[in-house]
Amino acid sequence: MSNRAFRTHMSNAIGRGMVGESVTVSGWIHRWRDHGGLIFLDIRDGEGVVQVVCDPATNEAVHRSAQGLRAEFVVRASGVVRERPEANPNIPTGEIEIDVRELTVFNECPPLPFQIDDSAPARDDLRLEYRFLDLRRPVMRRVMVLRHAVSQAIRTALNSRKFLEIETPILMKSTPEGARDFLVPSRVHPGSFYALPQSPQLYKQMLMISGMERYYQLARCFRDEDLRADRQPEFTQLDLEMSFVEQDDVFQVIEGTMAETLRETRGIELETPFLRLSYDESMARFGVDKPDLRFGLELAEISDIAAQCGFGVFKGAVEAGGIVKAIRLPHGAERSRREIENLEKIARVYGAKGLAWLKLTPDGASGGISKFLEAGEVSTIAERTEAVTGDALLFVADRPSVVNAALGNLRNHIAQEQGLVRRDQYKFAWITDFPLFEQDEETGNWSAAHHMFTMPYEEHLEHLESDPGRVKAQLYDLVLNGWELGSGSIRVHRADIQRRIMGVVGMSEEEAQRRFGFLLKALDYGAPPHGGIALGLDRVVTLFSEDEVPMRDVIPFAKTTSMTSLMDESPSPVDQEQLDELGLRVVEVPAPEPD
Repeated sequence: MSNRAFRTHMSNAIGRGMVGESVTVSGWIHRWRDHGGLIFLDIRDGEGVVQVVCDPATNEAVHRSAQGLRAEFVVRASGVVRERPEANPNIPTGEIEIDVRELTVFNECPPLPFQIDDSAPARDDLRLEYRFLDLRRPVMRRVMVLRHAVSQAIRTALNSRKFLEIETPILMKSTPEGARDFLVPSRVHPGSFYALPQSPQLYKQMLMISGMERYYQLARCFRDEDLRADRQPEFTQLDLEMSFVEQDDVFQVIEGTMAETLRETRGIELETPFLRLSYDESMARFGVDKPDLRFGLELAEISDIAAQCGFGVFKGAVEAGGIVKAIRLPHGAERSRREIENLEKIARVYGAKGLAWLKLTPDGASGGISKFLEAGEVSTIAERTEAVTGDALLFVADRPSVVNAALGNLRNHIAQEQGLVRRDQYKFAWITDFPLFEQDEETGNWSAAHHMFTMPYEEHLEHLESDPGRVKAQLYDLVLNGWELGSGSIRVHRADIQRRIMGVVGMSEEEAQRRFGFLLKALDYGAPPHGGIALGLDRVVTLFSEDEVPMRDVIPFAKTTSMTSLMDESPSPVDQEQLDELGLRVVEVPAPEPD
């Protein structure tokens, strides 16, 4: 049977200019309605919906067969296009309908666990269990179409810049870097394992050493870590690498690619180049390293005022080596004490011991800690935070990490609460000059802040062993509207520097050789200066979508926060025969003891 026997046209291709023509459409029954003898079916296909009419005056047999139909039956309808008595402006086919002469049922459908529309979404667990039905909903189809369009636009942009799309292995050596690897046992080599890639990082560096100067792929990656709203155990990233480049070269490629992709998929023009902020400046102004730049409400440090003021908590924090910061709460003078205390609960989630406050009224500062501050001090703080009469001021005093986390996240909450965030705005920024290392406060040990394959700035190489916390790296993140889209860096291209970095994080020569010997060997064979980036494709699609969907909904077959697939019930036990073939046995892992 040819495709033309199933359909002559997709639904959205049928318009007013085809009145009187014979057509055939195939799809799912989206809605069924009986209006006084006439039965109306909305048939949905991959491009839209078209209304067909089963009229007993035209074909009695068709009308009888239509009476037993239900939503989501799979059907074919052949008939004549005619003008609708009353047009429906909400759909492209709203000016016509099809007078059915022949109706074929390809498959029936049992009662649905939820309706296939966007008006009343089902519970998340039901949607994931019946994902094949959930994907039929218009919003989910739009997102899948967007995902395809974004992928193709990225490919077009990079192909035009002479990048090569090259695949890297899915089965690779385990080189755990923070997140746990998914391990794959080898049948041929009992007791040995492959790992699924957390990133193609090392392979793309091999490609640069191989002379493939511009590489990219839409890579599948896997991380065995606890899930969040913006994280899945398997995900897709735009991965690219370039030889003989500096940061600016990578930035230019990504800015052009993002601008062309957004223009192609949404018709929105981006202003380039993107804003650049150092890590230190981003933390100082916004409290986080992925700031949402669609609104103001910047943090202001007031440690100098706090050290001299009459409020003992502030003075004590500064004397103990901490800081004090303030943020403006628009229209906060109208808030009740209870409403402000609710904001304190949010600050406490991020480690703050409390949230100090005061209100700016026409009569001066009032409430909260206002009695501990002089008028001139309040005036200076208001000026730094750009607060005006009618606002409130919120304060946190603690270690810098706690102050930034508490007020940075509170800033985002206030903006959402007060409607300061516009979904049609796209505010990109580069965050640069990250520390190369971070220190464990308990053990004092150093680890790589991002990963250990990043080149320090030349002037910081002398501090690698003597003062690791002082070393800044050629690391950069691309952020958009409060989300980290991805990270990149200029890589280490010299084996001697790579060995030194491995030593700082506590890796012995023997361990470095065992885990990364192939990389160190390759670096000895003429590695060019190179750098790149990896952007989360799932995150890009989520933020580029007109529909306000969670990231899980841009992934066709997503998993739950417990890393299970409700649709196919994975992960699941396997037959003993399979375990025996791999030389594996399952042991019971004791449940963790309650705190």
